[in-house]
Amino acid sequence: MQDLLSIYGTDLASRLFIGSALYPSPAIMQESIVAAQSDVVTVSLRRQGSASEGADFWQLIKDTNKHVLPNTAGCHSVNEAVTLAQMCREVFNTNWIKLELIGDEYNLQPDPIALLEATKILIEQGFQVLPYCTDDLVICQKLVDLGCEVLMPWGAPIGTGKGLLNPYNLKTIRERLPNTTLLIDAGLGLPSHACMAMEMGYDAVLLNSAIAQAGDPVVMARAFANAVNAGRAAYLAQAMPEKDLAKPSTPTLGMPFWHQNG
Repeated sequence: MQDLLSIYGTDLASRLFIGSALYPSPAIMQESIVAAQSDVVTVSLRRQGSASEGADFWQLIKDTNKHVLPNTAGCHSVNEAVTLAQMCREVFNTNWIKLELIGDEYNLQPDPIALLEATKILIEQGFQVLPYCTDDLVICQKLVDLGCEVLMPWGAPIGTGKGLLNPYNLKTIRERLPNTTLLIDAGLGLPSHACMAMEMGYDAVLLNSAIAQAGDPVVMARAFANAVNAGRAAYLAQAMPEKDLAKPSTPTLGMPFWHQNG
């Protein structure tokens, strides 16, 4: 049976979401999206250029035949985020919204209080909210209480490539919210980081800078796709329990006495 990921009732074959910014060229962006085998591409309405440039860009995204996940990147207030989400719904004809609401310019950390307020408003307006948040268990619980079926805690501050800075917090969120779809969003830099997140039981990862700013984005996209698949398979396979003492992996039964005793 195929191992599908469900996002608000939409089944996806891939557990790697990919961003559409920062690539060396539009052509490399398209090639990277294909190489990642992703079903979902994130886009930022606010960060596009002129109307003509924006039209060309949206056509390139449309040509990939992927689900579009618009985001509210660059918003610093509840009103900004809600207004941009409404615009995104009109432009992309989707109720999905990746809700980003920045509270600090130094590390672009989400504002937890404003995030909760904006989430409540958008859910009441019929949006299917995927909030970008920190690895704070209580904030995650409150977002679920508001009606979020999907959460996107960071692994590290966005664009840093530092990986999973607080595995304990991330594992705790996974354990305490077993019925919530969880994606690691932001901070991953290497395929091994994505693999670790999937091994923890996270349902998917979202990447942009780690692919777009790699020396060869297309090859890196393929590497991340393989890592996500490997991590998911390892999680489903259930790793052997850790042990305090070493035990030989090869049985010694039947070996000569001198061999068993060195």
